Amino acid sequence: MTRTASLGRCGVLVLTGVVGAWLGVATARAEDANKADIEALKKSLAKYEDYTAAVRDLYLSTVGCVYYAGEKIPGAMFYPKGAMGIHFVNAMSVGQKLDPMKPNALIYEPTKKGLKLVGVEWLVPLTPDIKEPPKLFGQTFMGPMEGHYPLIPREFVHYDLHAWLFRDNPNGMFSPTNPNVKCTKAEFPMLEKPTKMMPGPM
Repeated sequence: MTRTASLGRCGVLVLTGVVGAWLGVATARAEDANKADIEALKKSLAKYEDYTAAVRDLYLSTVGCVYYAGEKIPGAMFYPKGAMGIHFVNAMSVGQKLDPMKPNALIYEPTKKGLKLVGVEWLVPLTPDIKEPPKLFGQTFMGPMEGHYPLIPREFVHYDLHAWLFRDNPNGMFSPTNPNVKCTKAEFPMLEKPTKMMPGPM
């Protein structure tokens, strides 16, 4: 005669509580680790508050200040209303191994006192070996999408992740746009064109 073990209702509740508590601890540890990494990243980027230091390290400006009106356009990426600012991109780092401590782009806001560092961005080109969107700091990259023309060629199909490290964002640190960032003080053209979504990895 075969005996079947059964936890019973109380046992199931206890097991569920233990698993839930373990998952909660694991999530908290992951969040703490991400916070520590983000603080370390902010400290390492402090020198780029002076944009000329960024230029010396080959972060070169795309000139235009990127802004989105928050409109939903069929076939295009949706961005909440707000700015992405002026991007300084280190083109040589794009396509290299993803490094959480070395973003591919620095984001500046034009102000009356000059350019102010407000955020960063990582860019990952879409290649045949990418099977799913990249992740950093527990965040999934947006995309794939075409390049932000005319500042970036449309043919540059990529994933990206923004992080507003130096300017509070009501939409969240990793939102692609920031309504607190303005392009109105830019002496450069503003980009307000939609970015086309591209088919993802199969």
